[in-house]
Amino acid sequence: MAKRKKKAAKAKSKAAKSKAAKAKTAKAKTAAKRSSKKVVKLKVKKRAANKVNGLPRPSSKAWGQVGRALEGVRILDFTHVQSGPTCTQLLAYMGADVIKVERPGVGDITRGQLRDVKGADSLYFTMLNGSKRSITIDSKHGKGKEILDRLVKECDVLVENFAPGALDRMGLTWEHIHKLNPRMIVASVKGFGPGPYEDCKVYENVAQCAGGSASTTGFRDGPPLVTGAQIGDTGTGLHLALGIVSALYQRIRTGRGQRVLAAMQDGVLNLCRVKLRDQQRLTHGPLTEYSQYGEGVRFGNAVPRAGNDSGGGQPGWILKCKGWESDPDAYIYFITQAPVWGAICDVIGKPEWKTDPDYATPPARLPRLRQVFDTIEKWTETKTKFEAMEILNKYDIPCGPILSMKEIAEDQSLRETGTVVEVDHPRRGKYLTVGNPIKLSDSPADVRRSPLLGEHTEEILRKVLGYSEKEVADIKLSGAITAPDKPAKAEAA
Repeated sequence: MAKRKKKAAKAKSKAAKSKAAKAKTAKAKTAAKRSSKKVVKLKVKKRAANKVNGLPRPSSKAWGQVGRALEGVRILDFTHVQSGPTCTQLLAYMGADVIKVERPGVGDITRGQLRDVKGADSLYFTMLNGSKRSITIDSKHGKGKEILDRLVKECDVLVENFAPGALDRMGLTWEHIHKLNPRMIVASVKGFGPGPYEDCKVYENVAQCAGGSASTTGFRDGPPLVTGAQIGDTGTGLHLALGIVSALYQRIRTGRGQRVLAAMQDGVLNLCRVKLRDQQRLTHGPLTEYSQYGEGVRFGNAVPRAGNDSGGGQPGWILKCKGWESDPDAYIYFITQAPVWGAICDVIGKPEWKTDPDYATPPARLPRLRQVFDTIEKWTETKTKFEAMEILNKYDIPCGPILSMKEIAEDQSLRETGTVVEVDHPRRGKYLTVGNPIKLSDSPADVRRSPLLGEHTEEILRKVLGYSEKEVADIKLSGAITAPDKPAKAEAA
């Protein structure tokens, strides 16, 4: 009897263990199955939501509503005068948060240069610093240096156009910056690149002269001339902006920041590349598209000044229009493009030139360009520049009116495209500025007024750098962000 009970108990225990083991196995399988399903489901869902063939899925938002191109990029702007501010303003138009660092009580020297409205920032400053925020910091103050270090940690790009070595003297060496923020891009405008002149200060006209522009501008019987276009300052700023965007793109792959340098001499030369082209052509013979070739004037060993010659394979010249005697801008630029030569002959009343061997072909016309343009000018003098434009455009004859700044400021079509923008300033009232010259179909530009000196100091300290209200109050009392009793004089660029 006892043996049977013992045997039954043993069997019961064995069955219970087997049942428990089966339950445990089943539970493990279920859990594994669920876990497996869960992982697979998440992976598939994530891939489907964010990627198409390995690329980001196109936005479902309407065009123009996905934010601006550089939204999320923060720029630490140490620039002043024109070359640097041109660059950072363009980045601001593209959506970057540009924080302009200025000296307390002084600011960018151009705030007071060429001032036309008493007590207001000059147009020189306002037209180069739109859509930015301004913070004032004394970089020589201990607390000021701490604020700068925190800004370096929070920003993506530092842009400067100080004199050589100035940034290092502030303690912001490349090594120091990269220790604080290895992703930081440091972008600089300098007058010259590495070489014998790298420590020299450079201004707009100096850059035009050193970059080859002045020696090739003007008339051959006159002195070299600089151009009214700011190709040294603004031109270099545009080059630097391209370098910055390229470095930001590369950082996506490398995770590292890098240095970006745009030398003003280099920027001007890049814009004068056709003249470097002609210098090399000159070693093989005269430059036949230059007017002096047709006038029998000997070429020297360097590219000459070419007056209003087009500088390309299609000869062109500036011609008088009706009213030129009293209007200094009553002129038109006229190009004698070969494919429309027949139409040109008909328009100016010289149909016989279409078959005349002295005028029928481009090579035949080259020695006679002065005579050709003198004849065309007799026709343009009977028309205003806009009347001539209307007639010539019907035949696809390349031409363009000489527009004065007054005409450009009043051109409604430029307002409609955002090329010229009217903004409102709290101290000077409404003024015109140049909008974004680059138009993106899915990223509208945001052109806003320039900031007042230090206007966003407390906002940046709190919202960007995370200082508390008490810390901001202490910083103000320390003198790190406020003007001294005796303001220092602003440095020249």
